[in-house]
Amino acid sequence: MSGIDVSVGTKYRERALARNLGTVALVAIAWFLASAVAVQVLRDDLDWIRVPLSFYLIGPYGPWLQCAYVALAIAIAVMATGYYRVIAAGPGRQGVLLLFFLGSVALAITAQAETDLGGGRELTAGAIVHAIAAPLAFLFTTLGMLWQSWRFRTDPHWSGRFAVAFGLALFCFAALWVLALWRELPRGLSQKLVVMAILAWLALAAGWLRQSPPMNQD
Repeated sequence: MSGIDVSVGTKYRERALARNLGTVALVAIAWFLASAVAVQVLRDDLDWIRVPLSFYLIGPYGPWLQCAYVALAIAIAVMATGYYRVIAAGPGRQGVLLLFFLGSVALAITAQAETDLGGGRELTAGAIVHAIAAPLAFLFTTLGMLWQSWRFRTDPHWSGRFAVAFGLALFCFAALWVLALWRELPRGLSQKLVVMAILAWLALAAGWLRQSPPMNQD
């Protein structure tokens, strides 16, 4: 009997922690979105349709946006940790966590490494690091989204989320490759649309985590 009580208590604590992690992730995602929009409104020297979000990391309000990037990186890691604790164990559990953590680290590096502004300037070490870290952040995160969505399918508590989560994750992954291969697209607008789609998935996932299935569903 005591073993059952311990098991129930452990599950309750895990789910309570997961809900708290979902709340932290959702707040951080909202902070990033609000900061990114605000910086683009305040910076009238840049054309938001033509220039990617990384250009706003340099110059006025740059540190503000850098902090928002780090907050989003934390949100990804926190959300991944929450799902790691509540999704049923199975193949790929550690792999999903690793992908999200790699995406989180790459995003934090992206925020700190100065991007190449073009115009024939000589590439700096920071620009090279940014050019590597930024696509890796996109790639690792979207792969993590796909894999996490697929794992919903195998857990009875989360299988109802599978179709929406996997469909949106697949759209984000495909859009990422369109962005990478179709160079004629307006770089700023197309990149920000992909970012918005990824943020939508992350916000949905964080919101679902806040509603982690109650104990009476076991």
